[in-house]
Amino acid sequence: MSNYVIDPPAIATVPVAGGGLFPVRRIFCVGRNYAEHTREMGGDPDREEPFFFTKPADAVVIGGADMPYPSKTNDLHHEMELVVAIGTGGKDIAEADALNHVYGYAAGLDMTRRDLQAAAKKAARPWDMSKGFDQSAPIGEIVPAARAGHPDTGLIELKVNGTVRQSSDLAKMIWSVPETIAYLSGLVELAPGDLIMTGTPEGVAAAVRGDLLEGTVAGVGTVSVKIA
Repeated sequence: MSNYVIDPPAIATVPVAGGGLFPVRRIFCVGRNYAEHTREMGGDPDREEPFFFTKPADAVVIGGADMPYPSKTNDLHHEMELVVAIGTGGKDIAEADALNHVYGYAAGLDMTRRDLQAAAKKAARPWDMSKGFDQSAPIGEIVPAARAGHPDTGLIELKVNGTVRQSSDLAKMIWSVPETIAYLSGLVELAPGDLIMTGTPEGVAAAVRGDLLEGTVAGVGTVSVKIA
């Protein structure tokens, strides 16, 4: 007999390459972690302290499922990212030890209601609803680090309807994966099941209904989603 007064929500999961499911606890996202993207968003690319925003765990879209075009926006943008899956939690994690906390990696998309974000910024209000909306985090299979290693260089690319929109190298991240984990774990205690989206390179642009988004992170995998 359950003590819950309503049915508990289902656990959000992401498939793991080779079999199994990774349960998603929280999704943290790093803002402006590539210099050229920082410039295109009107920011200063000098190396400042990283900042973070979040998405709900059930924002994940998996298995190549369609992503419905979200409500309340006329300017949906794609942001191609390397995703880090945390397997071992901790707080105040040392940078030198950070990669020992990583279970694996995936290719993912941080979908953004850019017009809502711009309006919130202009009004000096939080912009949660521009980032943390339903089905805003398409993600491919998670590849265990035991198989993929810990990629810090290599192609990160997004094609829309077969045409390259974003193309860069993981080496161009301002804050590396170990640095990001170490810094974030000083703000919150990381836990198994947490995902960290590590920022997007330049080339973000609008996606419209019918677009097919196909992303690749070299040595990690792919993500594919159609805007329905």
